[in-house]
Amino acid sequence: MKKPETKQNYIDGFIHNILGYEKLRPGQEDALRSLQEGHDTLAIMPIGSGKSLIYQAAGALIPGPTIVISPLMSLRYDQLHSIQDQHIGSAAVIDPSQNPAETSLAFEQFEGGQLEFLFLAPEQFNDPNILERLLNMKPSLFVVDEAHCISEWSHDFRPAYLVLGAIIASLGHPRVLALTATASLPVRNEIIDRLGLQQPRIVVKGFNRPNIWLGVECFQDEAEKMQALLKHVQEAQMPGIIYTATRKQAESLTKMLQANDLKAQFYHAGLKAYDRKYRQRAFMADEIDIIVATTAFDMGIDKSNVRFVFHYTISDSVDSYYQEFCRAGCDGESARAILFYMSRDFGVRQYLASGGYINTDQIALVVDALQAHAGPVDQAALRAELNLSQTKFTHMITRLEEIGAITLLEDGSILLTKDQEDLKSSIIETMSKQQARRQFERSRIEMIRGYAECGSCRRAYLLNYFGEPFEGSCGFCDVCVSHREQPIQPDSMPFPITSHVLHALWGKGMVLRYEDDKIVVLFDTVGNKSLSLEVIKEKGLLTPISTFYQ
Repeated sequence: MKKPETKQNYIDGFIHNILGYEKLRPGQEDALRSLQEGHDTLAIMPIGSGKSLIYQAAGALIPGPTIVISPLMSLRYDQLHSIQDQHIGSAAVIDPSQNPAETSLAFEQFEGGQLEFLFLAPEQFNDPNILERLLNMKPSLFVVDEAHCISEWSHDFRPAYLVLGAIIASLGHPRVLALTATASLPVRNEIIDRLGLQQPRIVVKGFNRPNIWLGVECFQDEAEKMQALLKHVQEAQMPGIIYTATRKQAESLTKMLQANDLKAQFYHAGLKAYDRKYRQRAFMADEIDIIVATTAFDMGIDKSNVRFVFHYTISDSVDSYYQEFCRAGCDGESARAILFYMSRDFGVRQYLASGGYINTDQIALVVDALQAHAGPVDQAALRAELNLSQTKFTHMITRLEEIGAITLLEDGSILLTKDQEDLKSSIIETMSKQQARRQFERSRIEMIRGYAECGSCRRAYLLNYFGEPFEGSCGFCDVCVSHREQPIQPDSMPFPITSHVLHALWGKGMVLRYEDDKIVVLFDTVGNKSLSLEVIKEKGLLTPISTFYQ
C-alpha cells in the first residue's frame, strides 16, 4: 500500500525537484511549514538567509494567488526575475512608471488566475483605482517584505506601510507572511499589532554569521582614529563599505582615501538620483573598491563578495549595526566587521535621534484643523494647510492614530474619530507615548554602547539581543581571540540569557546579558534597563514567564 504523502514530503519534494535545493536554510523550513498549516507568520531572519524563498515556495504550494508588498523598486524586480528564472510561477510588478495599459493587463492576468505573484509598493494603495481593483481580489497569501518599515520604533519607518493592516482586513485576512531582517522586541510587537496578525507563529533564525570576524577599536583622538581606518583599509581585501553618520564625514573620508590612491566614492541622500545609481552600479561591478556611505546606502544592496564593513561612527542601534555589517561575507567566505569607537560619537547619534518629537500645542493644531473640516481630510492637503515638514506631520498623525483619536482610511485620508471631550485625554496619552519612545531611543543607543564596551563574546551579545540562543564563545571576535572574556558562573544568573521575564511596572522583557552585579533586560515599553541582581533577588522584582507570545 502506498504511503500517503505528508505536507513535509510535499515541501521536500518541491524544494528538491522544482527549486533544486538539497535542503532549506535555518528558519526557512519553520516559516514555510507554519504557512502550510494556515498560520500568520512573522519571520525574522538576516540578510542573505533566503527570506524570499519562503514566500516563493509558499505561494507556489498554497492554492490561490499571492500579493507581495516590497518598498524598493529594485527589490521588486529582483524578486520578479528570481521567480521567472526558477520557473516557480508567473509574476508581474505593478510599477507607478508603467502606462495604464500595462497595469490593467497585469491586473486582468492576476484576476484571471494567470499570475501567481503580484508585486506592489505600499504607496500604490493611495491610488483609488489600484485600491479598488485589489479589494476585489481574493489572494491566498499576503506578503509584507521589510515589515519593520511599519513600525515607528524602527530605523526604516515608512508611513505608507500603516494602511496595510486595513488592506489585509478588507481582503478577508488571507494568510499573512511578514518578513524582516532585523526587529527588536518592540518592533516585533508593533508589526503584529499594525498588520493585525492573528495568533502568529514567530520564527527567529539564522542571525549567527560565523564567517564575519567582529571587532571594536577604541580611540580618544579623531586623527588617530582616521589613521587607524586608513591602515585597516589599506590592509583589507576589497571590496568594502565604510559607514558614517553624516554626509560631511562621508565626503571627507572619501577624499582622504582617494589621496592615498584608493578607489573610493562617497554615497549619501544628498547626491542626485543619477549619481547614486551610477555609484551603486560601479560598486556592484567592482569598478569602485570602497563605498563610504551614510545609511542611504542600505536596503536593496545585494553584493555577495563584500570583504569588509567598517563603521567609522557608531550606529544608532544594534539593529542598524547588524543589518549594515551583514552586507559583508554574503558568499560565505571570511569577512571583517570593525567598529571604530569614540565615546563622544554618541553625541552625534543622540542629536540625530532627537528629531521628530512634538509638543502638546502642535498636536492641538492638527486636532483643531481636523475638527474644522468635519470629515475625511487628504493627508497632503492637511500637511500643506499646517505648513509642517513631512517628518513632523507623520509623527503627529502616527501618535493620534495609535490612541484612536483618528482613523486612516483605505484611501489614505484622515478622519477624526473622537469627540471634543475625549481629545484632551487623548493628547495627554499621545505625549505619554512619545516619552516612552524617547526612552526607547535612548535605550537603543545604550544597547549599541554596550556592544562597543562589552568584555565578553561580541557574537553572543548580538545573538542574545535578537533572541537566538548561543552558548559559550565564538572564537572569531576580538574579545574571544584576545582571551579577555571573563566567564560568568551559572549560579549568578537567576534567569537564562534570552529568557522572558515580567516586571510589575515595565511589563514583559527579555534578558540580554549580565554585567558584574547587574542584569540587563530589554522591556517592550521602556527599552533597555540595568537592574541590581541583589535588589531583584531581595524584592522579587522579576518573574519568569514561559511563553512570551501567546
